[in-house]
Amino acid sequence: MSWIEDSITDYYKWLRERAKVRTDETTGWSVMSTPFLGAYNDPLEIYLRKNGDEIEMSDDGVTFENLNQLGVNISRSAKRKEWVDYILRNYGVSLEDNELRTVATIENFSQKKHGLLCAMLEISEMEVLAQNNVATIFKEDVKSFFDKHDLVYTPQFITKGSTGIEFTFDFQFAGRKKETVVKSFNSLNKINVPNFLFTWNDIKPVREEQTGKKVSSLAIVNDLAIKLKPEYIEALKTYGCGYVPWSQKDSPETIKLFKDLVA
Repeated sequence: MSWIEDSITDYYKWLRERAKVRTDETTGWSVMSTPFLGAYNDPLEIYLRKNGDEIEMSDDGVTFENLNQLGVNISRSAKRKEWVDYILRNYGVSLEDNELRTVATIENFSQKKHGLLCAMLEISEMEVLAQNNVATIFKEDVKSFFDKHDLVYTPQFITKGSTGIEFTFDFQFAGRKKETVVKSFNSLNKINVPNFLFTWNDIKPVREEQTGKKVSSLAIVNDLAIKLKPEYIEALKTYGCGYVPWSQKDSPETIKLFKDLVA
């Protein structure tokens, strides 16, 4: 047996060892956890149920739910919708109420499962990459705004928190008696908001001890395309984090707020 055949055998073994299945006896649905990762680096899961001679398979709507949480809406872009339709046709997968579905038999189960998994991976990857590009562009817009108003800041500010972990903020403003760390958000979701609040609260006591200055945080949020959800804004307020909607960047109040950051 050649080294290539050995490697293929090892790969199959690796896939099998990491494919975990659990079943809900009440509903008859089983969940297969795979070693492949989705939008949030969580294992992709396939939901399965045997119905007579057919095996129903679904992603339970998770693929598109994750995209919506990232602020990506397929229906708003003809180009993205066209590409999603191509992926679905290519792998023989249907889209029903934002849920990826396929039906298999015992004979073609492996191929159908593989097709559904590939569709989940390709749709997730395509949109995550697109979202990251949009987020990067927004950060550059914020940087250009700061430069336009001659604001002095440190980009890509890295500092260590009380947990010993180093965190990176998009910008940092240092005044004589205060310091502000800034994060630009192309969208707010249940992943990035708690993460930002955790990182800020982790570095705050360390930075205040190191610099002798009061440390605050500021979220700059792109609200031009997506309406801000009140619960995320409330979370920022509850933890004492300031926020600026991008639609109000040119208001006198906002300009004064930024000027005061370096006072």
